[in-house]
Amino acid sequence: MRDITVVRQFGEVVLAIAIAPLFVGWIAQCRAWMQNRSAPLLRQTYRMLRKLFDKDAAMAATASPLFRTTPYILFGTMVLAAAIIPSLATDLPFAHAADAIALIGLFATARVFLSLAAMDIGTAFGTMGARREMMVGFLAEPALLMVLFNAFLLYGSTALPSLVDGYRAHPTVIDPSAIFAAVAFVMVLLAENARIPIDNPATHLELTMIHEAALLEYSARHLALLEWASGLKLFNYACIGFALFLPWGIATNGADSGTALLISIAALLAKLVVAGAALALVESLSAKLRIFRAPEFLAMAFLLAVLGLLVHLLLGTKLA
Repeated sequence: MRDITVVRQFGEVVLAIAIAPLFVGWIAQCRAWMQNRSAPLLRQTYRMLRKLFDKDAAMAATASPLFRTTPYILFGTMVLAAAIIPSLATDLPFAHAADAIALIGLFATARVFLSLAAMDIGTAFGTMGARREMMVGFLAEPALLMVLFNAFLLYGSTALPSLVDGYRAHPTVIDPSAIFAAVAFVMVLLAENARIPIDNPATHLELTMIHEAALLEYSARHLALLEWASGLKLFNYACIGFALFLPWGIATNGADSGTALLISIAALLAKLVVAGAALALVESLSAKLRIFRAPEFLAMAFLLAVLGLLVHLLLGTKLA
């Protein structure tokens, strides 16, 4: 049984690494359809990554070892996050480490390394992007914590597998606070993953960039790893949202290994298709905010999460 869970854990990580670029490509394709443009192929993201891996890396003469190792650290961090988030099952070896607060710290560690690497070369745009990246993270993390506190108080645990198991044990219970928390989570997801209305991942205007400004000095395999890590981060945030609000299909303890795994893979793919289309719709209907309006956007997410928490406390619901 131990060997089976290890294989399932490895399969979950490999699936996350493989699907992340496809998820980004699906969002881009949906955006193109909604905006009446010619849609890129789903495999376009894979082609871009392969093209970058085939090129020779060019670096500034002043680049330090921190600048060179940051792409590998960021990619490894996102892979580790994908391993501990219960996207397919809750009884995996790394499930014991799936504490949501520690997961936020893992994302914060990746942000710090990216910001330090952006400032390492000393260019104006890299430093600007690093400061903006830290500002968005500083405002988004409290909102995300408040979103998580709603689920923590409901199920009495900070472990994502416990939250999934608790929800599956009470599938008919609907907590109104989850609606406020879900809206706040979507707002945080857009901000943390450099999506519209906070940032535009397809922009070429340096003065409006946030995340992309931190990547301007990277090329070839380093840029490929950073882009892949960015897609993995979006995939991880989507899986956190599924675990918190849509855990249907995730295999729990005691489920038949073969059948449950196939169902969980099919459910994950279906949820990613719907989530990608929904994100594309939100981005198509929204305009990019000025950088000085970003704090207002994230403050609204924080207030919605707090409102959900207050509704939860007033109702006094607890399913643990």
